[in-house]
Amino acid sequence: MKESERIWETQLFQPIYDYFEKLGYEVHGEVKDCDITVSKDDELIIIELKRRLNLDLLIQAVKRQRLAEDVYIAIQKPNYSIFSRKWKDLCFLVRRLELGLITVSFKEETPEVDIILHPSPFDREKNRRATKKKAKNLISEIEGRHGNYNVGGSAGKKLMTAYKENVIQIACCLQKYGQLAPKELRALGTGKKTLSILNKNFYGWFERVERGIYKLSDKGKEELKYFPKLVTYYGEVLSESEDP
Repeated sequence: MKESERIWETQLFQPIYDYFEKLGYEVHGEVKDCDITVSKDDELIIIELKRRLNLDLLIQAVKRQRLAEDVYIAIQKPNYSIFSRKWKDLCFLVRRLELGLITVSFKEETPEVDIILHPSPFDREKNRRATKKKAKNLISEIEGRHGNYNVGGSAGKKLMTAYKENVIQIACCLQKYGQLAPKELRALGTGKKTLSILNKNFYGWFERVERGIYKLSDKGKEELKYFPKLVTYYGEVLSESEDP
């Protein structure tokens, strides 16, 4: 059977049936609305079948967890890479729901069954510890913003980030006071990343006049006009700092 040919859910049944039967399980199809039940002694496994992983399948499988501790979802092996971000995210969701995942490949003459994930408890605390650095970066990004300039859901559009705000802040300082050293800029509140931002000059907004002294480039002067709200904000901050 060619991989490109349409596979029906019922075609997933036999390969999975054969797989578990070889392991010594008793296998039944369509028992009390469960696509497949697999049992041995006191062990009960429920398997729900779908051509591809979708929300309906996940809801169906989660409901089956009321009936059995071990619930798997079985799908046709996707044609995109298992190393892709999409596949990794789907596997994370399945693992997060404490479900098992089975894929069936029809690429060869004999279908191939693979157990991708076994059902197991999801350790939320362990997961938090593993992503502690990402959480810290998220908080840092939030704290580094001084306004709400992005619209939620704006995928694919240029976004205002804490880094870009910091660049604008430095540019505002140079626009107001002229040539300055990183130390002088930090004294104005531009933060510990000031030197790195000036050296990397990612947007081409800065020019080094001499060693340790920087000014706003013509490009910086022109593009700074595109951010009037932030320019006004940082202008007010600098004016307030000058007040006795």
